[in-house]
Amino acid sequence: MRTAMTGPEQKFWNAVRAHRLMGLGFRRQMPIAGYIVDFACPDHKLIVEIDGATHSHDQTIERDRVRDDKLASLGWHIVRVTNDEIVLHLNDVCTHLIRLTGLDRHG
Repeated sequence: MRTAMTGPEQKFWNAVRAHRLMGLGFRRQMPIAGYIVDFACPDHKLIVEIDGATHSHDQTIERDRVRDDKLASLGWHIVRVTNDEIVLHLNDVCTHLIRLTGLDRHG
């Protein structure tokens, strides 16, 4: 668990905190099943992981897969986005999250 957020994490948090994204309630660094996830929306069982360059290493990819499989087995949907996706395409990421929750169909 880290106290300081990365730049992309801060940018994402500013977009979703305090129910700013269609009223979705996100928490940061939330513990779930022995893991600390970057961001979670418990009401929709949605996890957002913002990955930096270290997540492209083989060992980390395998560790992330095992972690994601465990969380998915508990009913969580995990969305992994890169730092670049947050910095360059935050609106697209947010639109994708809204679609996953189904809020785009509720007017």
